[in-house]
Amino acid sequence: MITIYHNSRCSKSREGLQVLENSGKDFEVIKYLDELISEAKLKEIIALLNIKPIDLVRKNEAIWKSDYKGKDLTDDNIISAMVKNPKLIERPIVVSNGKAVIGRPPSLIIEII
Repeated sequence: MITIYHNSRCSKSREGLQVLENSGKDFEVIKYLDELISEAKLKEIIALLNIKPIDLVRKNEAIWKSDYKGKDLTDDNIISAMVKNPKLIERPIVVSNGKAVIGRPPSLIIEII
């Protein structure tokens, strides 16, 4: 099953959703601002993305700048920050067949579906 972690207020996330809709494949939409992602699930997604937790952070978000930027944070601290403040998570994230991508640009989604 294809899963998209989606924020409907984000234009890139809406573009990613459009890619999936145009694919004709079945997929699940998780609105991660409403259906919070657990720490375990976020760690799983980060492992599938094959990135460091800091690479999934939206560093221009006000909450990052005010509460986290410039601090000595461990990977677990960063993951906890994203779980507590899901706006910090880059989007969209698409997971399919044991692989994941951040859909920026949305054309990256096509490569894993």
